[in-house]
Amino acid sequence: MAGNSIGQIFRLTTFGESHGPALGGVIDGCPAGLEIDKNFIQNELARRRPGQSKITTQRQEDDEVGFLSGIFEGKTTGAPIGFTIPNKDQKPKDYDHLKDVFRPSHGDYTYQVKYGHRDYRGGGRYSARETVSRVVGGAIAKLLIAQEKIKIYGYVAQVGNIKIDKCHKDMDLSKIDDTEIRCPDMEVAEQMIARIEEVRKEGDTIGGVVTGIITGMPAGLGEPVFDKLNADLAKAMMSIPAAKGFDCGWGYEGLGMLGSEFNDSFYNEQGDIRTKTNYSGGIQAGISNGEDIYFQVIFKPVSTIMKKQMTVNSKGEEVEVAGRGRHDPCVLPRAVPIVEAMAALVVADHLIRNKQLIK
Repeated sequence: MAGNSIGQIFRLTTFGESHGPALGGVIDGCPAGLEIDKNFIQNELARRRPGQSKITTQRQEDDEVGFLSGIFEGKTTGAPIGFTIPNKDQKPKDYDHLKDVFRPSHGDYTYQVKYGHRDYRGGGRYSARETVSRVVGGAIAKLLIAQEKIKIYGYVAQVGNIKIDKCHKDMDLSKIDDTEIRCPDMEVAEQMIARIEEVRKEGDTIGGVVTGIITGMPAGLGEPVFDKLNADLAKAMMSIPAAKGFDCGWGYEGLGMLGSEFNDSFYNEQGDIRTKTNYSGGIQAGISNGEDIYFQVIFKPVSTIMKKQMTVNSKGEEVEVAGRGRHDPCVLPRAVPIVEAMAALVVADHLIRNKQLIK
């Protein structure tokens, strides 16, 4: 099975299934001498872990990471960093009814038709449980890019039709984790939580939007044509389970604007060339321009719902199916640290490729 790695130099490879003994990963290309803050990494995992609130799945996992290699006396050695996260709260019997049945809009059918054999326990490799390894890799990437004063924020900007109508610069991003929905606008956050609770009680699910912000970015990151910074960000975000769309800068919002309105105008701020409007979202021609990078990731409603639906089984017969077990009514609050992690992996890789890291 290919497609389990991301990055050219700073490269993360993940392994494991939803109900296997453990998940984990290997990070190649991390420079030696980076101080590893294990408390920070564990806190990032806590932001993603299941069972953290009433609006997430009630699966209980400590998500405690164990490092196997590449770290000595609190610093990276330059060798591959190997790590594992055990699965503890496994209930594979919750999925016995799916052995020969394909859930609507899920990966059950596509994995079966591609490989001829699939792990139906929670989705196996295509479960969102796989993203726990990404958060570990992303946390180390965050520590790396922090050397360049680069920070990454993610927040829930929309749930269903409820959305924030503010620019990220007009909000206090330090308040993102103050609510269980991870929305920095407290009033809108309450509306979002109420809507998710309503949907959960109905046995249904709901989607929305996570906004990503990258501050402190130097100009000049990104490669020509196929390795554009926004292209790599798009691929990273679209690899997240349930992600259905990516928008950098004023992509969708700028559809009704003319070129004369949309173009960023330049000015000189204490010797640095800056832009006044930043409709480009900090990236032009696939290369960072030194402004904040901002983007949005659109997430669909979770496919597994508690309501009865019609589907087909492996024999092509029409059957009825309903979800069992523990599932998120909305992926958004737990998707925030995953979006941040994927952005950090991309930025770290491009920083090293551009040879701009402090030695």
